[in-house]
Amino acid sequence: MSCNAPALDRVFIEIGSLSIYWYGVIIAFGLFLGLYIATKESNRLGLQKDLMTDLVVFAIPMSIIFARAYYVFFEWDRYAGPPWWDIFAVWEGGIAIHGALIGAVLTAIIYARIKNVSFWQLADIAAPSLILGQAIGRWGNFINQEAHGGPISESVYNNFHTYLPDFIMNQMCIDGVMYHPTFLYESLWNILVFVILLVLRHKNPLRGEVFLSYIMAYSAGRFFIEGMRTDSLYVPGTDIRMAQLISVVLIAAVVALIVYRRKSRKTRKRYDGRKRQKNKKK
Repeated sequence: MSCNAPALDRVFIEIGSLSIYWYGVIIAFGLFLGLYIATKESNRLGLQKDLMTDLVVFAIPMSIIFARAYYVFFEWDRYAGPPWWDIFAVWEGGIAIHGALIGAVLTAIIYARIKNVSFWQLADIAAPSLILGQAIGRWGNFINQEAHGGPISESVYNNFHTYLPDFIMNQMCIDGVMYHPTFLYESLWNILVFVILLVLRHKNPLRGEVFLSYIMAYSAGRFFIEGMRTDSLYVPGTDIRMAQLISVVLIAAVVALIVYRRKSRKTRKRYDGRKRQKNKKK
């Protein structure tokens, strides 16, 4: 399906020679909104003040480093030559959510040990914020015209035009070709998962299962959406999409871990999302 539409400007604002891109602004908005939600829940449960804020201070830079390193590793042929500083140009796109999650989880595990708190409790509180941040972050891909699917037919275009606003349709017109807005599919799926997690954590689940449900639900959606994308990272030397492989592995691992934890009774503690814990008066 051919088309002809102007793309949105990727630059949010220019201050002298400094350009601030929409991509970074959108990612930052998702992070701060997620932090706000996680902090409110942490405070509601009576946990240590600034517990989540301090965690995010460490987790954000580690997540960015891991997300970029993950992407560059699988796209090394693109970054191996000069200019070498392109490796650090995250404002132009090119970060991988699975890398970010690895960095965030490792940071949270270390942080939980230092603070002598439960990693699973921190993860349960953070899970809805993570998926909401991902939903918002996909709009940064939209601005950059990346993370889209393959070309669409004229009949699909006509159906889309009935339901989607012009600004989305125009932005998915790239070099005269209309593409599937897979960024939108994933964003909507993530919002649905966000709502499910909010409901789940108020059902008094076992500690850790809100976070594990997040991993499983996100991976299920990502598996199917990834198959439509044209910019996937691949397992070196194969035609296997890395995100699909990781999604399958994570779903299997989460199911096995939930079954193991329940049968072995490794934890009987529950995430109590219904009432505030009362601090003991000294």
